[in-house]
Amino acid sequence: MTDFSFSEQLWDSAEPTYRAILEHPFLRGLTDGTLPREAFRHFVVQDGHYLRDYARALAVCAAKAPTEQDVRAFADDAAGALTAEQEMHAEFLAALAAEGAGADDGVRPTTRAYSSYLLATVYGGSFAEGLAAVLPCYWIYARVGSELLRASSPDPLYARWISSYADEGFQSVVRRVLELADRVGAELSPAERARAVRHFEATARYEWMFWDAAWRGERWPV
Repeated sequence: MTDFSFSEQLWDSAEPTYRAILEHPFLRGLTDGTLPREAFRHFVVQDGHYLRDYARALAVCAAKAPTEQDVRAFADDAAGALTAEQEMHAEFLAALAAEGAGADDGVRPTTRAYSSYLLATVYGGSFAEGLAAVLPCYWIYARVGSELLRASSPDPLYARWISSYADEGFQSVVRRVLELADRVGAELSPAERARAVRHFEATARYEWMFWDAAWRGERWPV
């Protein structure tokens, strides 16, 4: 058994991916204000599609959670994901529309692939596997928000996005999920940990791909 806690083992597996995320031109453009509006709109629209399925994934995690407290927490997080989709994204899209930024709102390939992977894992895997699969969306956004807040952005719209993920309320939710991960991970066999780590690595990579898809203006090839 490794001396690392489960959360430490998970993060260690995805550290190179996280570093690549911080270096991605999408995030650099957020902080220096040069990110094209169409790229940001692509991200916001796709994030709205993604969060609807993420809420479903969290609801499945709630159904499999080990304690009543964990069930309630994941159910609250699922509702919160839908609230974020309805409120925060509406605010950003209204601001973008006022500036004349517009684009097709259909679901893009990376969004479909990421959501499908999440749902397949939470439905078909153990609670630990599902938890590992949904965790990067919590954890990477919390870390990215904290990192970017140091510079913020000269663009008010981008500064608002950054501050929403650096908010202490969101950070406290992430700490609660990490405590659960360590509690669950302490009871896992090495083989069970390895399966969970593979899911964490995969969805961390999908996080990079999600920003990259927005940067590229990803469309279906046919």
